[in-house]
Amino acid sequence: MSGSERYERGERVRREVLGEAHVDRALAGATEFTRPFQEFITEHVWGGVWTREGLSRRERSIVTLAVLTALGREQELALHVRAAQRNGLSRDEICELLLHTAAYAGVPAANAAFTIAQRVLEQEDEQPSTQEQDG
Repeated sequence: MSGSERYERGERVRREVLGEAHVDRALAGATEFTRPFQEFITEHVWGGVWTREGLSRRERSIVTLAVLTALGREQELALHVRAAQRNGLSRDEICELLLHTAAYAGVPAANAAFTIAQRVLEQEDEQPSTQEQDG
């Protein structure tokens, strides 16, 4: 996929998730200095990450809210609470997500999580599958 195709997909998803008005304001307010950043997030975040098939938009909203909460990114958090509702999260689910994040924010550092996940995945790869054992 070319950069321009990824940008177009990204702008479409960005508008669907964040709303037309927000994206219009962000793009209209871009200056010569900030335009490259707007292009970057549209192409790479929205067109590269949010369009992947591994997680639904709903699931991506859950992850985004948890991370923004943990990092204390209040302005972005407000934007993504609205986006989460567009992506199907209820108020009760957002409440539960924030309560759950409160219990864990800052506790499991990403580096440790990656180390643990890598170790588990390697262990799983080393175990023969049931089919191989039966064969």
